[in-house]
Amino acid sequence: MKCTVRTAELRLAEPLRISRSTTTARHAVTLSVEHHGLHGHGEVVTSVYYGLDTASLHRWLHRSSRELARFPDPETALATLPEDTTGVPPAITAAVESALLDLAGKRAGKPVHRLLGASAPPTAATARTIGITTPARAAALATRLADQGFTVLKVKAGSPDPEDDIARVRAVRAAAPGARLLLDPNGGWSASAAPRLLGRFAELGVEAVEQPVAPGDPEGLARLAARSPLPVIADEDAVSFEDARRLAGRVHGINVKLAKCGGPGAALRIAALIAGSGTDLMLGCLTASSLGIAPAVHLVDRARWTDLDGHLLLAHDPWTGIGGDDGTVRASARPGLGVRPSQELAAAGARP
Repeated sequence: MKCTVRTAELRLAEPLRISRSTTTARHAVTLSVEHHGLHGHGEVVTSVYYGLDTASLHRWLHRSSRELARFPDPETALATLPEDTTGVPPAITAAVESALLDLAGKRAGKPVHRLLGASAPPTAATARTIGITTPARAAALATRLADQGFTVLKVKAGSPDPEDDIARVRAVRAAAPGARLLLDPNGGWSASAAPRLLGRFAELGVEAVEQPVAPGDPEGLARLAARSPLPVIADEDAVSFEDARRLAGRVHGINVKLAKCGGPGAALRIAALIAGSGTDLMLGCLTASSLGIAPAVHLVDRARWTDLDGHLLLAHDPWTGIGGDDGTVRASARPGLGVRPSQELAAAGARP
């Protein structure tokens, strides 16, 4: 198999502010694997939080390309992917597995969700993120999103003054009274303030809160969840399978992102681990193109909460095929991941 690596800039339509940073753009690095004229694609994006810059992503993907060249076909490579990839960034493993699944699906004439055990194309209402901004701006965005068909809104929190977060959520609730509300402080609350804040947001009708306190103390997060008036979802404290094992049955949800757990296979292992434990699955993402989001869309039938809007935050998405503009993401019935390059990307030589 022959591999190529390509980099593109993904600019956000507007800056996204969360409790620890503001994002305006990322680099997306695409791994393309070719076999007998068919191409499979996977994507990994840069992340300051996970320590992934463009240069390191290129180094890892070129190393992976050399290893993939030893295999006669993608099916053989998929069958030999190890469950334990210690030492390799999970985002790299996820991109490699996604490219192989895309190629294997095209060779078999089947969409990826069928390769992973689902018969019908999964669909789900996805949350749409509203960053830390003024209440007036948040309300205007909530109104527009509700008019477009979004029924789940995720509001970022963790402002220095919690009253700012309260005002923002109150404004969103008033602007979109029928929407389900999720809240994500990205670990921005103190352990002492979190119980009181959870109570106040429960009164505003928030459905669940992701990672309310700083990561690094999963036992503390579990204790907080045990007395919380609304569901607590672990995110930054639930990266690996072992993290999920530690928290299964002790938090209400785990946010599984393919880029942090290691790909679709790892996500399915976590889903099987927590099934029946009282901990539900959330599927999340980083800001990425439709290519980067697509593998998780093929898994949404396993999730209670879906937060796959990374491609919807972009000024221009270089790939297409999973929808979401109307509030619903849809796995394609086309072979492989079901995504296609945009006209501009296709003109630059990208193969579907």
